Formats: sequence, structure tokens, C-alpha cells
Amino acid sequence: MMELVDMVMRPQVLVTMLSAIATFATVLTLTMPLLTRDRMSQRMKVMVVEREKLRAVRIADLGAKSNQGNKLRQAPKGFMQQIVDQLDLRSKFDTEEVRDQLKMAGLRGQAPLVTYMFFRVAVPIFVTLAALFYLFVMTKYPYPPIIKFLIAIGAGFVGYYVPNVFLTNIIQKRQSSIKQAFPDSLDMLLICVQSGMSVESAFAKVSKEAADASIELAEEFSLTTAELSYLQDRRMAFENLGKRTGIPGVKAVATSLIQAERYGTPVSQALRVMAKENRDIRMSEAEKKAAALPPKLTVPMIVFFLPVLFIVIMGPAMIQTMKWQ
Repeated sequence: MMELVDMVMRPQVLVTMLSAIATFATVLTLTMPLLTRDRMSQRMKVMVVEREKLRAVRIADLGAKSNQGNKLRQAPKGFMQQIVDQLDLRSKFDTEEVRDQLKMAGLRGQAPLVTYMFFRVAVPIFVTLAALFYLFVMTKYPYPPIIKFLIAIGAGFVGYYVPNVFLTNIIQKRQSSIKQAFPDSLDMLLICVQSGMSVESAFAKVSKEAADASIELAEEFSLTTAELSYLQDRRMAFENLGKRTGIPGVKAVATSLIQAERYGTPVSQALRVMAKENRDIRMSEAEKKAAALPPKLTVPMIVFFLPVLFIVIMGPAMIQTMKWQ
């Protein structure tokens, strides 16, 4: 044993061993980059495959919904379509502004557009005829016929704007539902992105979770997921989300996501900032409604509450006074 130790401790043996170790380390250092797999390329390939799968699933879902009876994208036929074509109403009413309003109301496709154009013409005529029938047949007002005709024409003029009022009410109800659920949905979207999910998967997940709070918001997120899957330019999907809702907070989030995609900034940071801003906006709107409540309650209290209060207070005294008399 001692002879083995003496042989190893000889200078010539130590130099040989150190030289061998150094040579092995050098060869290992030079060959390791060649043996290491390109994990980044593999991950990118996996992401491309997953994106293609997601795109195929979304397109299949949209096709299945269309086959199950979704007629929004089909060309409308029937009496309304004939009237619109014969009167050439598209040249008068088919504008980009009208299409944007219909999208904000959740009415997509050609059928709602044709229905809107038809009622813009039919409602004034119907209201005018109904007013003439009421003024000349149902009642006997002591007005000259010319005055009755002017009243009917005025009613028809008001009826011309009835479809716009109806559409505006639908848009306001839809936007109100989206505003209530959007900050919480942004928080869920932020959690999904921070957990490592892609933007498409995050939108798909949040669209399912947000259905209980707001069906309208879930629908918009589902459409954004589908557009992110099959549109070549992802920026268009975010822009369409802002146009379809028409809400400044949603447009700001879409702009932030576009900038994050363009400049490579963290998406989670942009979502965190926008979620806080939308929560502040929702809180400020609630404070405005609370501040506007006392003036709104003043008139009902004066008309309904104070007379009853005076009767309750003064009633017994008046009864006692009448008994004494």
C-alpha cells in the first residue's frame, strides 16, 4: 500500500494525472455545446404545434355552432330583404358607424343589418298611419284636418328615430354588463398569464369563467380567442375587441396588449396596471351613482313621503280638535 502511495506521489505521476484531467476537461468543454440540445427551438416548435391545434379546435367549434342553426352569418332572405333591395336602403343606411353600433349591441351578420334598415323605413310609416287612424277614426278632436295631418307627420318623424333609441338601449345594457364584470375578468386573465398560460389560452379560460358574471363579456372573450387563433395579425383581434364593446376601459386594455405584443413588454405588467385602472373606474362610477341618489330621491320624498308623514303626525291632533268642538 505504501509503495502505491509513493508511486502516486511522484512528481512525474502527478504531472501526468493533472495533464490528463486538464485534457479531459478541455475536450468536455468543447464538446458540451455540440451535445446539448436546442431546448428553445424545441419549445418554439411545441408552441407552434399547440397554436395550430388551438386554431383547428376554434375553427371546428365555430363551424359546429354554424351548423347547429346559427344564422347570423348567412345571407338573410324574405320580405325584409326584398324591401331593402327594391328601395336600395343599403346606400342610405349601410355605413361603418351603423355596423359598429350593431356590433356593440351584439348583433353581428347581415340579418340584423337588414332588419335595422327595414325598420328605419317601416316604423315611421306605421306610426304615421296609426296616428292618422287614431286622430280621424278613434277620437273626435275639434282640430282642423290639416292640424291632424301635421300631428301624424310629427309622430312619424319621431318614429324614424325609434330604431336608434332601441339600439342605443341595447348597447347601454350590454356595456353595463361588461363594465361590471370586466375588472374581475382582468384579474383572472392576469393570474392565467402569470401562471405561464399563453394569451389565447388565458382568454379561452377566462371566457368560460366569466360566463356566470356576464354572458356578453364571455362572448366577446370567446370571439377574441377565436380571432387570435386564426387571424394572421394578432393586433387586429385586440382592436376588434375594443370596437365590439365600445368601452374606453376595454379599448385601453386592447391598446396595452397591442403595445406589449409590439415592443415585447411583459403582458402581465400591462394587465396588472389596466386591472387596477378598471377597478378604479368601476368604483368612481359607483360613487357617482351614490352621489346622484339624494337629488333623485328629493322629489319622491316630497310627493309621497311628506304628505303621509304630516297625516300621521297631524291626524290625531285634528281628530281630538274635532271631538272637542
